[in-house]
Amino acid sequence: MPDNPGMTRRRLVGLGAATLATASLPDILMTRAEAATAGATEGIGYFTRFGVTDQMIRQTLSAALSKGGDRADVFFQHRVNHALVLEDGSVNRAFSSVELGVGVRVVRGDQTGYGFTEDLTAPALRQTALTAAAIADGPAREGPAQLRLDRNLPSRYPVKVRWEDVGTGQKLPLLTGLNEKTFAGSPLIKKVTVSFADESGAILLADSTGRIVEDFQPMTRIYLMCVAEKDGKKESNGYNVAARADLSFYSPERLDRMVREAVSRTTILFDAVVPPAGEMPVVLGAGASGILLHEAIGHGMEADFNRKGISIFSDKIGKPVAKPFVNIVDEGELKAARGAINVDDEGNAVGTTHLVKDGVLTTYLHDSISAKHYGVQPTGNGRRESYKYAPMPRMRATYMLPGPHKKDEIIQSVKKGIFCTNFTNGEVQIGAGDFTFYVKNGYLIEDGKLTRPIKDVNIIGNGPKVLEKIDMVADDLVIDEGGWTCGKDGQSCPVSQGIPTVRVASITVGGRGKA
Repeated sequence: MPDNPGMTRRRLVGLGAATLATASLPDILMTRAEAATAGATEGIGYFTRFGVTDQMIRQTLSAALSKGGDRADVFFQHRVNHALVLEDGSVNRAFSSVELGVGVRVVRGDQTGYGFTEDLTAPALRQTALTAAAIADGPAREGPAQLRLDRNLPSRYPVKVRWEDVGTGQKLPLLTGLNEKTFAGSPLIKKVTVSFADESGAILLADSTGRIVEDFQPMTRIYLMCVAEKDGKKESNGYNVAARADLSFYSPERLDRMVREAVSRTTILFDAVVPPAGEMPVVLGAGASGILLHEAIGHGMEADFNRKGISIFSDKIGKPVAKPFVNIVDEGELKAARGAINVDDEGNAVGTTHLVKDGVLTTYLHDSISAKHYGVQPTGNGRRESYKYAPMPRMRATYMLPGPHKKDEIIQSVKKGIFCTNFTNGEVQIGAGDFTFYVKNGYLIEDGKLTRPIKDVNIIGNGPKVLEKIDMVADDLVIDEGGWTCGKDGQSCPVSQGIPTVRVASITVGGRGKA
């Protein structure tokens, strides 16, 4: 988003199959012989098929530094997407897209010059590098004499069969099976839509220090949506799963869970009531409630917002921001998770970043630019949507660690409040952290017990203040398996999130009437 602390950032999490431009480039897809290799690799392997060479990269980096600049990097990307949508018992939409290009970045202080092209010839790369170099105005610097292979790289999303080798005939049984089981799940179900998507490809990053790394990156997701009807009234809801994985991710157990969740989340809405409005304790259920942690708190801990003085956390390093039993981390190491990455999009190592430790804010999420500004090491959070964009600090998998309480203990502690289990869209102001989230599923809590299901309710508050008001944290952390997508400054990135059951002492609930 623009650097405007008053700008409202609307976040609607996209879970269905997006409309993609039709394309077909079978000659540039990998072969079965290459399918055994996955994860980060050393040097140029994947991109040799596109004519990318060591010399081409070094010449591009030299052109990028021809007008000075502190450093430069090149980012190659190839990505192949496929999507199928089954509706009314048949596939009525099928899409494919292919992306191939390179971005060149030149950094001078806190400033960035950037250019990109889809033409991977040496002249086009040189011109793109000169465009990025316009940010600088000084004597030329030498590019790397040789490229240094990055060794001992992790492999957090290995696959046995790449998606290029999985035909439509192998995908369709997943969709038709989900369709049939969902209709069988309840006589109230009247319509089912199943959206399937898979993605594969790779990135190559090389910078002016001579470092080079290549990473193969798979992704898949299924979104199951259903419409139910009862006594002339209709309700809709769904469930989705996503991962950096191959076809084996869709185990019978996972597919059965999708059906159970989609059907139950939909049909329970017929019995749901609109809760009273007002300030009250709110219990956030484990798993999907991590959306509030991500949106209302996590973005405020990204270093660029703090470096520019936009975030309310800008002066909070080393200070208490929550109760001593609250711990928040952001990591890219969760194997096969949607938010997992082997290296970030600057080629930096990825680990676990402890944002809040024992209630104290310990660090921000850094890319290379913000890390240099603060005099710290990058945290592996430099991410970008594609080769068309420069990287910036972004979350990966953000979640709260387990606490000392029990879920039942937390619910029993509330005399009158609500329990939230499933959220949809909302609005967040990044700088101040003010938010509104729509609760799709939840329950009333009355005298320490979950009673009636609720619907049509918003929770309204301020992220940093909610963090301060978290007064109980359970030991039941769940990393949600859904296909979460984070938007920032016009860029989208896949992420994961999670949270244990937590109690917030009070949040404004926008229901009907008064509490």
